[in-house]
Amino acid sequence: MAKHANPDPDFFGFAELLTDAERARLAEIRDYLEREVRPLAQTAWESSEFPFEVIGKFAELDLAGHAYPEFGGHAPQRALFNGFVSLEMNRVDPSLAVAHGVHTGLAMGSIDGGGSDEQRHRWLPDMVKWNKIGAFALTEPEGGSDVAGGMRTTARREGDRWVLDGAKRWIGNGTFADLIVVWARDVADDQVKGFVVEKGAPGLTTSKIEGKIALRAVQNADITLTGVEVPEADRLQRVNGFRDVAEVLRRTRGNVAWQALGVSVRAYELARAYAVERVQFGRPIAGFQMIQDLLVRMLADITASFGMMVRLAQLADEDRVGAAQAALAKAFTTTRMREVVSRARELFGGNGIVLDHEIAKLFADAEAIYSFEGSREMNTLIVGKAITGHSAFV
Repeated sequence: MAKHANPDPDFFGFAELLTDAERARLAEIRDYLEREVRPLAQTAWESSEFPFEVIGKFAELDLAGHAYPEFGGHAPQRALFNGFVSLEMNRVDPSLAVAHGVHTGLAMGSIDGGGSDEQRHRWLPDMVKWNKIGAFALTEPEGGSDVAGGMRTTARREGDRWVLDGAKRWIGNGTFADLIVVWARDVADDQVKGFVVEKGAPGLTTSKIEGKIALRAVQNADITLTGVEVPEADRLQRVNGFRDVAEVLRRTRGNVAWQALGVSVRAYELARAYAVERVQFGRPIAGFQMIQDLLVRMLADITASFGMMVRLAQLADEDRVGAAQAALAKAFTTTRMREVVSRARELFGGNGIVLDHEIAKLFADAEAIYSFEGSREMNTLIVGKAITGHSAFV
């Protein structure tokens, strides 16, 4: 390494805001992820298969107990620490981090926020331990951004049971999840309600979406519900409309922004190391002005994203994060991520389009993270409404 070089992508030292104990725990998590999870990532991505052995490793890492301390026996952690953990998970592999987040964030978050005390105690302990895996079924084949007002999956009450009919698409973990949180429109009052559907329920079919170019290890599913019967006891009792779905998304949207930052950090690390090692015209390309320009632009995007996310975490710890703030963070960091991975791929030249150097994988994965949990355009409109008082959605 060149004298006085600073390779740290956390150029302004935001991690110094963590306590000594948090930094020590974060170092343990990083070491575990590098040792136990990263070796699974490349093969899983290339084969487009989920490495089921990672479930045991996630259970051993034991992070869900901190997010749901009532059911895991651990003290809750600050949002800032949780954000850095998400960064590290996505730095190691976005696909496996997304599978983890679908289970612990979207599925468990729906049950924790929308379920009765009995339901939370019935399902969450096994989910904390990864004995039961969750999925979150909201998006539909014909409904992404407009699913709030145009949900086609229906729920019809018949006595003490509900009958679900419809289709869902892009459901992470959907091919193997034990518990699928399905959102459906009640035909009686036209309100969205949540239901926990167990694997193998009659009328429930799932099929893996093939041909993806991003997050290939995530098992996204097409789900069809044909007369699926769900007992009233499995309807999320504290869900009374789409605003409750929006609350789950508000909580998880900030984590997607941390995901984007993790991908950006890894892309920068790869690009910087390659620039220092790659020799052209008799010297490392890191010594060329145009290469340094690429690296500095990447670092600036990362630093700006760090600043936004650290402040968002501080607000979260004070329970002051609104939907518009989470939306702005998601829109901003994913846009910066897209720029970072593009510049990193450019720096690699021809080597940037093969999987050997990992950057091609990140370049592809970034496209999915840029799009899910609200596109840049939809999150922009959420913020636009907040700052002007006028809705521009239609």
